[in-house]
Amino acid sequence: MTSPPEASASSRPGAHPDGPAVDAADRYDVLVVGAGFGGLYALHRSREAGLRTLGVEAGADVGGTWYWNRYPGARCDVESIDYSYSFDPVLEKEWRWTERYATQPEIRSYADHVADRYALREHLRLNTRVTALRYRSESADWTATLATGDGTDEVRARFVVMATGSLSIPLTPDLPGLADFEGTVLYTADWPEDGADVDGQRVGIIGTGSSGIQSLPILAEQAGQVTVFQRSPNYSVPAFNRQIPDDEWQQVLAGYRDRRAKSLYSGAGTPHDTVNDDALTMYPALVRAALESRWRDGGVLFGKTFYNQALNQDVNDLARRFAEEKIRLVIDDPAVADDLIPTDHPLGTKRICTDSGYFQAYNRDNVALVNLRRDPIVTVTAGGIRTESGDHPLDVLVFATGFDAMTGAIMRIDIVGADGVRVADVWADGPLTYLGMAIPGLPNLFAVNGPGSPSVLANMVLSAEQQVEWLADLFSYCGAHGIDEVACRDDAAVTWTEHVDQVASATLFVRANSWYLGSNVEGKKRVFMPYIGGFGNYRARCDQVAAHDYEGFVLTRIAGQS
Repeated sequence: MTSPPEASASSRPGAHPDGPAVDAADRYDVLVVGAGFGGLYALHRSREAGLRTLGVEAGADVGGTWYWNRYPGARCDVESIDYSYSFDPVLEKEWRWTERYATQPEIRSYADHVADRYALREHLRLNTRVTALRYRSESADWTATLATGDGTDEVRARFVVMATGSLSIPLTPDLPGLADFEGTVLYTADWPEDGADVDGQRVGIIGTGSSGIQSLPILAEQAGQVTVFQRSPNYSVPAFNRQIPDDEWQQVLAGYRDRRAKSLYSGAGTPHDTVNDDALTMYPALVRAALESRWRDGGVLFGKTFYNQALNQDVNDLARRFAEEKIRLVIDDPAVADDLIPTDHPLGTKRICTDSGYFQAYNRDNVALVNLRRDPIVTVTAGGIRTESGDHPLDVLVFATGFDAMTGAIMRIDIVGADGVRVADVWADGPLTYLGMAIPGLPNLFAVNGPGSPSVLANMVLSAEQQVEWLADLFSYCGAHGIDEVACRDDAAVTWTEHVDQVASATLFVRANSWYLGSNVEGKKRVFMPYIGGFGNYRARCDQVAAHDYEGFVLTRIAGQS
């Protein structure tokens, strides 16, 4: 493997304005696809290891999902002090989080800071999308086709790290008449950089997942009228967000190392515990006190109040009834509350949302709810949406309709591996991976936070760190042992994927038609995609594989390479 060049490509004559120039005849050690938190850290770790590395990003700046999702109210549902890098204690101390749950602008500023602090931009091509990847067995490397505004380039790399994000391919419903709409169409997953003026306008929101729930209260304050078109209601817990005072911040800094250590082998990559007693044998007053405490804590942790809440329907029902009681208390109209409370899935088996005044927004005179299960959309018209009950005049239509999660970004790239194997064929019956990082038939290509890893069920920054560090160690092992090709065995991938399925099948999660299973995408194979066995258990398994000389992989030296 080659050493990093003395001067960055961006300083050479003819450098691309969005980053370093590339040469098809040249070969990188590592190509990193995506510049979210996983991609930025993969770029940094590879460079730190002395590997010649190129990063590419489709967006105009770093941040991944936090670059694209600029909608009003966008906010993380993991506490900001945890949803941040742990690899550098100096970085922890120099970055001051201002709120318990950081907003999109603050998280994006943090990503900018990291990119600048570690000089990552000089190795990163922005506004560049990977459209195809071809593996060459004779040289054990990949050729990537890069699409830019100026045309296409090609680049070769020994290893490819797909840090393309779990929630990066937005979905738009195929609504009849949409092309006829004469108003403004907005997407929460690609909100205008300079915002959108909805003052006094009639706004329609389609979708009540996280982005719809977070954006409604703010849009309702600005718009003249907001109509929410809801197909599937979701549970949401108040965030109870607040500023972090200086004395509390000093306590965080003093205990950061202990907090991180507790998170490393925890269930979700955060330091929070569950109640380890069985709620069914506890005094009812103690059960309620535990639920009340976790509700007042705010955020998605309410879905994990008791250790078996996602395993036992009766325990889940205790939490579900408590949440429904809380929701009804803040909604004036009982009929509206009936429509907003889910009846089709156990609590937490679809990702619990966090909000700041979502349910209360329906008490406003300028907010209306349309239950699409009772009153379905007939067509979009030039002036709004027509449901079976009549017309809903609109000036602005907001799509908050979710993503082709987990597999969408990888499947949209034309990837052909060894012996002509295509990722689309390997994943035709659902994603097949080893440890969520390696895909059969695609040597030297690895995913970060991909299907088969904890990903969206854990703190994704810490999860990305763990996987990137594991891959960095693998790359170093290959360099030290003269290994050119790393391919996961088919049987290892099958065994791991079956384990992922078995663990999920023992929980209540499989009872929900959620995007965890791809249920929101027409024609997508219904397979529970993330690993639900816990971040700590996953990490321990990855450690075990590495300790046994990367069991489950075939490591090959190719004559004339390295």
